[in-house]
Amino acid sequence: MPSSNMPRPARSTRRRLAWGTAAVLAAGVAVPTLAQATPGGGPASAGASAGATAAGSAAASPASGHKAKNVIVLIGDGMGDSEITLARDYTVGANGRLNMDGFPRTGAYTTYSVDEKGKPEYVTDSAASGTGWATGNKTVNGRISKTPGTDKPLPTMLELAKKKGLATGNITTADLTDATPAVQNAHVRDRGCQGPADMKKCPRDTLGQGGGGSIAEQTVTTGADVLMGGGKEHFDQTVTEGPHKGRTVTEQARKAGYRLVTDKSGLESATPGTPLLGLFARSDIPVEWTGKPAARGGTDPQRCTTSNPERPDTTPSLERQTSRAIELLEAQQKGKNGKAKVKGHGKKPGKGFFLQVEGASIDKQDHVADPCGQIGETVAFDRAVKVARDYARKHPDTLVVTSADHAHASQIVPTDAKPAGLASTLITDEGRPLQVSYSNNDPAAAQEHTGTQVRIAASGPGADRVQGVTDQTDLFHTVTGALR
Repeated sequence: MPSSNMPRPARSTRRRLAWGTAAVLAAGVAVPTLAQATPGGGPASAGASAGATAAGSAAASPASGHKAKNVIVLIGDGMGDSEITLARDYTVGANGRLNMDGFPRTGAYTTYSVDEKGKPEYVTDSAASGTGWATGNKTVNGRISKTPGTDKPLPTMLELAKKKGLATGNITTADLTDATPAVQNAHVRDRGCQGPADMKKCPRDTLGQGGGGSIAEQTVTTGADVLMGGGKEHFDQTVTEGPHKGRTVTEQARKAGYRLVTDKSGLESATPGTPLLGLFARSDIPVEWTGKPAARGGTDPQRCTTSNPERPDTTPSLERQTSRAIELLEAQQKGKNGKAKVKGHGKKPGKGFFLQVEGASIDKQDHVADPCGQIGETVAFDRAVKVARDYARKHPDTLVVTSADHAHASQIVPTDAKPAGLASTLITDEGRPLQVSYSNNDPAAAQEHTGTQVRIAASGPGADRVQGVTDQTDLFHTVTGALR
C-alpha cells in the first residue's frame, strides 16, 4: 500500500521517476517511492518493488542515459518459459530461435501480488500483475490499477505518456475490457466490472458514486488514440449514469470522436488524426490454430491445424493490428509534409508514442489445456514482436520490451512419461514427438497460473534495466525513466 513514510529511493531510481512524478503531481495524485528489498527477499512495505536494487544498479550504464521517443510494450499473457519453449520446439525446432529470442538484453522478473495488508501472494492474476507494470505498484488479485489497502486509483504509464503529449495505443486479442488492457485505461476494484451492467462488485467506482464507471466507459474517457481488441458486447451495453446515460458505450465513443471499425477492411481504411476504436469480436478474438486438447492418459500424436475455421477471414491478425497501430500513432504527430503537428487528444508536436500490445489467448488456451491453440497464439504474438523489432531497427530511439504477466501450466515432459493430469503428444515441424502435460489442477477444472519468474527482454534506450532478476513493478520505471 502506498505510504508517505516509505524510505526514499536510491538516486538512480529517484531520477527515473522524474517525469512520471511531475505528471502525477500535476494531476493531484501522489506517486509512492520505491523501497529497497528486505534481506529475506520480501517487500519492505506494501507496493514496494523487490527488484528495485537490481533495476537501480542497471540504470547507471550508458544506454540508460539515452532518451526514448517511442515505447512499445508487448505482453504475452501466461507466456512463461515453458510456453515459449513449446512454441519454439514445435515451429522452428529445438535449436531454432523465435523473434522474441533475439533481444540484446534479457532478464527475469518476479510476478507475485499482495493481499490488502501488503503481504505476498505468490501466484498472481493478470489484473494484479498488469497493475504492477502499469503503475509500479503491487496490488491484490482482481484489482485494476488501484492500491491494495485503500482502493485508490494509481496513475498508469499510458495515462502519464498521454499527459506528456505522446500518442497512445492499447491493443489485445482479448476483450478490450479484459485485465491486461484495462490496467492502462481504467481503475476499478474488480476486473469483472467490464461494462455498465457489470458493476455489482464495484459500487464505489460507479459514476453515481463519483467513480469513473465501468472499464469500457473509462477506456473511452481515458482517450488512447488507438484501441483494438474484442469485447464489443461490453461496449454495446447502455450507460446508466452520468452525462452519457441512455447511450451505449459505443455511442459514447463516437461522441468522443472515435471511429469504430469491426473488421480488416475498416482497419485498413482508418486515417490518422481520428481516434480509432477497433472491436473485432463480441468477446475474445478467435484463436488462429486449433487441435485436440490434452486429455487424461494423453492423445494420439497430432499435428496442429494452422487455420481455425471459426476465425472469420475478416479478422485482422495481431501482427497487422500492431503494424497498423504503429503507422497510425506515428502519423498522429506528423502533417502531410512530414512536419509534426498537434492532432487533438492533448498530443504535442513530435513527441512520439506509447503502445501496449497483448497476446492474450496464450493464457486462455493454457487454462483449457489446448496446446495447439496455445502454440498458435504464441506464434501470432511472436510475429507482432517482429513488427516492433523491425520498427525499432529503423527508429533506434524506440524502446521495445517484451514479457509476460505470469507463467502457466504447460510442461514439456518425456514422451514415455505418464502425467497424472492431462497430456497431449504433438508431432513437431522437425517430425519429432513432443509430449505436453497440464497437471497443476484437477483435470476436470481449469489449469492454473504458476508463481515462477518470467522472462523480460528489451532493446533500445533503457533496455539494460531489464537485466538480472528484477520485479514486475520495475517495468513501470524502465518505461517512465526512458521517456523522462
